[in-house]
Amino acid sequence: MRQFANLEELKGAVGQVLGEGEWFTVTQETIDKFAEATGDFQYIHVDPERAKSGPFGATVAHGFLTLSLVPRLGQTVYKVGGIATGINYGSNRVRFIEPVRVNSRIRARVKLLAVDPYPPGMRITTESTIQIEGAAKPALVAEIIALMLPG
Repeated sequence: MRQFANLEELKGAVGQVLGEGEWFTVTQETIDKFAEATGDFQYIHVDPERAKSGPFGATVAHGFLTLSLVPRLGQTVYKVGGIATGINYGSNRVRFIEPVRVNSRIRARVKLLAVDPYPPGMRITTESTIQIEGAAKPALVAEIIALMLPG
């Protein structure tokens, strides 16, 4: 994990890949809980038997489940000291490239695109690429914006 003492130090890393995070296994239980929370019970997500003969040969995570994991996966890539709180601000761009099959391991690769003043803190823009272990293509590429407020 890459450590930055504060937001000023983070600014010096604009344009750099900050690193790759820890692997996370997407289980059927995780997929099912997301389906429950969102009401999206499409068989490709929640019916392992039927999904075997579907387009992916197994159940797959919802694209928005993968997107919702970006903060969790990103927190294993870098940390900034002196922050009281971080707030999701939005996304400029999200692309779902490859499905995440059940029991796949995924991780975030984070590139720092910008650190801009946003009183009382900074607006941080990163490119998060969610990699699938052993896959040639990523699951997702998203430009993520967060606010970091010093403490």
